[in-house]
Amino acid sequence: MLDKKNKEKIIKKFRVHDTDTGSPQVQIAILTEEIKQLTEHLKQHKHDYSSRRGLLKKVGERRKLLKYLQKENSEQFKELAEKLKLKIAQKLQAEEEEEKLKEKKYSVASEDEEEVVEIIPEETEGNE
Repeated sequence: MLDKKNKEKIIKKFRVHDTDTGSPQVQIAILTEEIKQLTEHLKQHKHDYSSRRGLLKKVGERRKLLKYLQKENSEQFKELAEKLKLKIAQKLQAEEEEEKLKEKKYSVASEDEEEVVEIIPEETEGNE
């Protein structure tokens, strides 16, 4: 559990407006901090199965809130994921870079008026 001071700091940092305490951004930030604390606890106490169950519940709840936020407001979702340094933020960043490379590749090809041909590797037959 988070102590009151840490929780207030998180709420102040991630709130959308002055009286905000329950927006998805705040809830996700609080759950992320609780997940970090439980993960550290479980590193030392490997056989604490009730805490492990609580951790999995929190991860599931955060996942639901992240999906909701992504569906409702993708910009705020990206900002929050980057601030909290979530793995999904790294995946999103990699996808964006991939798209930029593809766009750049196609724009160069259209300027040169050449066709871009993708080479698809043939599948190798394995032992069945």
